[in-house]
Amino acid sequence: MIERYTRPEMGALWTQERRLAAWLEVETAVCEAWARLGVIDAASMAEIRLRADVDVRRVREIEEETRHDVIAFLTAVEEKVGPAARFIHLGCTSSDIVDTADALLLVRAGRIILGDFDALLGTLKELALRWKGVLCMGRTHGVHAEPTSFGLKLAGFYAEFTRHRARFAAAVENMRVGKISGAVGTYSALTPEVERLACAMLGLEPDPVSTQILQRDRHAQYFTALALAGGGVERLCVELRHLQRTEVGEVEENFAKGQKGSSAMPHKKNPISAENLSGLSRLLRADALAAMENTALWHERDISHSSVERVIMPDSTILADYMLTRLNTLLCGMKVDTERMARNLEGSYGLFFSQRVLLALVEEAALPRQKAYEEVQRLAMRSWEEGASFPNLVRADRFMRGHLPEARMAALFDPAYFLRYEDEIYNRLFEPA
Repeated sequence: MIERYTRPEMGALWTQERRLAAWLEVETAVCEAWARLGVIDAASMAEIRLRADVDVRRVREIEEETRHDVIAFLTAVEEKVGPAARFIHLGCTSSDIVDTADALLLVRAGRIILGDFDALLGTLKELALRWKGVLCMGRTHGVHAEPTSFGLKLAGFYAEFTRHRARFAAAVENMRVGKISGAVGTYSALTPEVERLACAMLGLEPDPVSTQILQRDRHAQYFTALALAGGGVERLCVELRHLQRTEVGEVEENFAKGQKGSSAMPHKKNPISAENLSGLSRLLRADALAAMENTALWHERDISHSSVERVIMPDSTILADYMLTRLNTLLCGMKVDTERMARNLEGSYGLFFSQRVLLALVEEAALPRQKAYEEVQRLAMRSWEEGASFPNLVRADRFMRGHLPEARMAALFDPAYFLRYEDEIYNRLFEPA
C-alpha cells in the first residue's frame, strides 16, 4: 500500500547506501576545502576523488568488530583509497560528518515534501473554485448552524495548508546548515574557513555556533512542522469522515471496482483513506515529541538523540510524503452530492435563519436583544419540536408581524444572503493585493 502513495526517491533517500554516500559527500567536501587551502596536495586529492567509494557490506563487516559506524565507514573507505586516505576526516569528529550529512538528507527530503504540499494545494484550490457558491450546511458542535458553501469549506483547508507549507519551508531552510567545527565546536584541529568552503560545496550554511553537534531545536522545528501538517491532514479527514456518514451523505471517497468495504456486510463503503490518515497523524505527533525531547543534551553533546533520529528521520519524512500524496489522491477521486447538501439544508426546518430574525428585531424594531432572543427562541424550539418550517412560523406569528413589515420579513429568508461576502473571501485568499 505505501508504495502507491510514496515517491520512490523518498524511500531511496533513507537507505543505508544513501546515508553512507552522504557521509562520503561531506568527507569529500572537507577534503576539497583542505585542498583549496593547500593542506592536501593535488595528487592526493586526485586519488581521493578517483577512489573514494563506499561498500556497504564491508562497512557492516567492520562495524561488527569496531562497534562504531563512522570508524567502520572510514576504514572501509581507506581500504579503497590507499595512502591518500590519511587526509580523509582530517581534524573532524564523527558528528561533523553525521550531522552535516543528516542535514543534507533532511533538506532533500524536505524538498520532496514541499512538492507534495504544492500538489495538494493545487487540488484544494481547484476544488474550492469548483464548488464555490454551492450552499451546504455549516455545523458547530456537530449541529446545524448557518449555511456556508462547500467551496468555502475547502478554501479554509487551502488557507491552512498554505500555512503548513510555509512553516515547513522555514523549517527546511533552518535545517540547511552544517558544522565542521571539531570535537566541541572550537575548530581545535580545523578552521572556520574549512567549514565555510565545505558547507558552500554542499549547499549549506555554517552553523554560527555549534558544539560537537548541531543544536536540536532545528530538528525539533522540522518534525514539529510535519506534525502540525499531519494535524491539518487529520482535520480535513475528520471533516470528510463526518460528511460521509449515512445520515449526512454529502461526500464519499472513491470506491473502486472490486473493492470491498466489510467482510460481513456487502453494502459497506467506508471512508478508509480518511480513517487511515487520521490514525497516521498520531505517529507524526509522536515523532515530533521525540524530537523535542532530543533538544536537551548534556554539555557539548551526548548520544541520546542519535538512536531516536535514526528512527524518526526516515519514518516521519516517508510518512509525511505518503500522507500528503494519499490525501491528494483521496480529494481527486472524491464524490460530492450537491442534491444531498440541498436536502440537508432543509433538515433543520430553516432554523438557520434564526440569527437573521433576531438581528432584524434588534436593529429595525429596536427591541432589547434579550427580549428579541426570547421571542426568536420561542419559535425555534417550537419548530424543532413540531418539525414545522421556522420561516412559516415567523411569518404567521402575531408578535413577529407586529414588529417586522411583510416586505422585510420576506427578505430575511433568502439563503443567498449567507454567501454575500464569498467573493471577497476568495479574492483575499487567491488574489491577494
